[in-house]
Amino acid sequence: MEEKNKMTIEEKLKNLNIDFIEVEHPAVYTVEEAKEKLPNMEGIGCKNLFLKTKKKELFLYTLPEDKKVDLNSLAGKLNVKNFHFASKETLKEVLDLIPGSVTPLAIMNDKDNQVTVLLDKELKDKKVQVHPNRNTATIILSYHDLIKYIESENHKIIEI
Repeated sequence: MEEKNKMTIEEKLKNLNIDFIEVEHPAVYTVEEAKEKLPNMEGIGCKNLFLKTKKKELFLYTLPEDKKVDLNSLAGKLNVKNFHFASKETLKEVLDLIPGSVTPLAIMNDKDNQVTVLLDKELKDKKVQVHPNRNTATIILSYHDLIKYIESENHKIIEI
């Protein structure tokens, strides 16, 4: 199934006329591991947090890999309460992902459009590095094209 998703993402990006580079690499599960194992690539490495509120609202927050995040402050900005990390079961059910491979590209698997995508403003006008639904490759594309992709999947985007 992962291979099918990978091809679907590549096809989707090509169909949207989005330029991207895909780099295959050993599996990485954390930002620290990625910094250690991966070649120096163009763009900003991103970390992706899959978050849930007490009201079961789902958010996927993509931000620069080195940026610290205060979930209480983020919740305040979004006027939501009780942010916490979504369970691995919710991750699998909604985005068809396993921990360590979270990516905004996975919204293609969110058929009910439950997830709101949060994009950090520090990524604006830059190249970003995200996984293609698996943690054994990285896709590099422009921030503008990432927004184009997310919009093509009819998902709400909030720039933070």
